[in-house]
Amino acid sequence: MDQFTLAGKRRLVSQANQPRLARWLAVCVLATLLVGCAGSHSSNDQNNPVPSSTAGQINGEWVEVQRGDTLGKLANRANVPLERLERFNPGTNAQRLNVGQRLLIPTQQERAPSGGPYRYQIRPGDTYSSIARHFGTTPGRIQSANPGTSPTALRVGQIVSVPLSSSTTSSSASSSSASRPASAPTPSASLPASARRWPWPLEDYRIVRRFGADSRGTLQPMLLATQAGAKAQAVAPGEVRFADGMRQLGEVVIIHHADNLQTVYALCERILVRVGQQVSTGDPLCDVGQSSATQRYDLLFDLRQGGKPIDPRQVLR
Repeated sequence: MDQFTLAGKRRLVSQANQPRLARWLAVCVLATLLVGCAGSHSSNDQNNPVPSSTAGQINGEWVEVQRGDTLGKLANRANVPLERLERFNPGTNAQRLNVGQRLLIPTQQERAPSGGPYRYQIRPGDTYSSIARHFGTTPGRIQSANPGTSPTALRVGQIVSVPLSSSTTSSSASSSSASRPASAPTPSASLPASARRWPWPLEDYRIVRRFGADSRGTLQPMLLATQAGAKAQAVAPGEVRFADGMRQLGEVVIIHHADNLQTVYALCERILVRVGQQVSTGDPLCDVGQSSATQRYDLLFDLRQGGKPIDPRQVLR
């Protein structure tokens, strides 16, 4: 089942809306909540990991999994979000931790945004080769991402950029320049005729994460970066079925359209519509919020038919 993640907070939905929201979540499978990202420095050689059950401050350390350890427990001890711990240990199966397995515990200075490079802190014994092996990239890509850093003179505590193996977006790209995909996928013949050439939900945007599976096979929704003050707009006429806060997604607006199509606008800062309201194409729905992890203004946009995810590029013009 799809898994979505990003930071936000939940507010109580009015009692009258609770049954309706429950039905919506069942139909739209918005238990498919999205996967996002988000620590004091204590260094230890990767080759001499600290036993996790005896370590006091484990941030910045490699630790060995002990009997009874879980990723959740380790994240709580390190005071870092579980999602960040998972991202710093790609390929780790949270359900199958092995005693003696090594895990990398991030610091407060490190980040692992889903659509950009890792912000990684050098530990004793690190080389570009060892870092590349852990994160599934290449030494050459790391060196290219850090042109002013000599790979033979790495300093413990130094922050370097580690590009994702699938990343094709330059970290220096301007958010003020709208970036359109070079070639959108061919619309599926199974989509209704109404789902054609819808406008994008933002006037000025760049795609920082395309719809599709990540390196671990988890389906990720589309993520669009924009400017401060941007408002998400309805991509088609419809009825507001949900407009409230949702855990890990910030403020969320869900629109139900003709032919059992739904659109989701998440990571908003302020909602501008109400449940039951009829909206037209281009109507403002919410103010786009700023990510505390990336400092970008990001909108998570999801498109579904009967609760099944669809690549938005099949529908948006």
